[in-house]
Amino acid sequence: MPVNNKHTSKPASDQDASDAIALPAHVAGSGSLDRLVDTARDYARSATSDNTLKAYTKDWAHFTRWCRMRGADPLPPSPELVGLYIADLAATLSAASIARHLSGLGWGYQQRGFALDRKDRHIATVLAGIRRKHARPPVQKEAIMADDIRAMITTLPLDLRGLRDRAILLIGFSGGLRRSEIVSLDRHKDDTLDSGGWIDLLDDGALITLRGKTGWREVEIGRGSSDQTCPVYALEQWLHFAKINFGPIFTGVTRDGKRAQETRLNDKHIARLIKACVLAAGLRPDLPDAERVKLYSGHSLRAGLASSADVDERFVQKQLGHASAEMTRRYQRRRDRFRVNLTKAAGL
Repeated sequence: MPVNNKHTSKPASDQDASDAIALPAHVAGSGSLDRLVDTARDYARSATSDNTLKAYTKDWAHFTRWCRMRGADPLPPSPELVGLYIADLAATLSAASIARHLSGLGWGYQQRGFALDRKDRHIATVLAGIRRKHARPPVQKEAIMADDIRAMITTLPLDLRGLRDRAILLIGFSGGLRRSEIVSLDRHKDDTLDSGGWIDLLDDGALITLRGKTGWREVEIGRGSSDQTCPVYALEQWLHFAKINFGPIFTGVTRDGKRAQETRLNDKHIARLIKACVLAAGLRPDLPDAERVKLYSGHSLRAGLASSADVDERFVQKQLGHASAEMTRRYQRRRDRFRVNLTKAAGL
């Protein structure tokens, strides 16, 4: 089947989806209605996070390129064609990654006014077979425990950049925050348009208000037992010496290390910081450096809190913002392991 270029020349984006929102053809425009159209388009652009949109756009581009190379047209949606596509992906990707690609295809078709039926047997049975044949245990990042954090922050320099990175590690760990959530924080509510939340500093600690996947949530971070490991004190020190009282909390630092910049940090900085501190602190000395850094990522902070906090599971679940206790348990690397010995409890 020949390729129809009009379908594949322009990748989908959140702009495409928002532009599709307009007044019905039979309704006459007016100032107030036109303003409502603009408002609706703004909401449509905010329906999906930027990172998710980027991933979905790449998934759709990969699929359309795959179709072009085989002389096929990606439109309209063909379950048979998508089934062949995911069968080809199985040679190099995990079942979880393929499922993510399918989500991207569903999004891409939706932007073009189509619906992809993922339950169609040509897709569902192929994906089920891939999961059955290529199933392997999920790869979990190593949890950063409290002792690990203490060791990591001692490797940081005592300058402005070190103050910032110390606050990042301690706030990220004690709040169980994702790396994107850390860098999205502003000093106050409504400071910037791209804000993902803000921090209120209180006598007893810090109250973080975050915009999550399912709405806003609050994260409480209490003060620590000493200034050396207190996340709130570390944050206060960074804010004071960096002279940050408006806008993004975690920003870049000038090359000479003497002044904080206005630009918000990229979330990749968190991953690089964690890996560098892991090496400097000598965590997992039984492994070569290349393998050590692969074990840790931004999620290691969330997993560390879930594994270290010796409190009722529901409090950990609330802190991490999980909808289910089962999701929280996936983050707990060591906390509950063998705590209850069912073998002995059964009488053996």
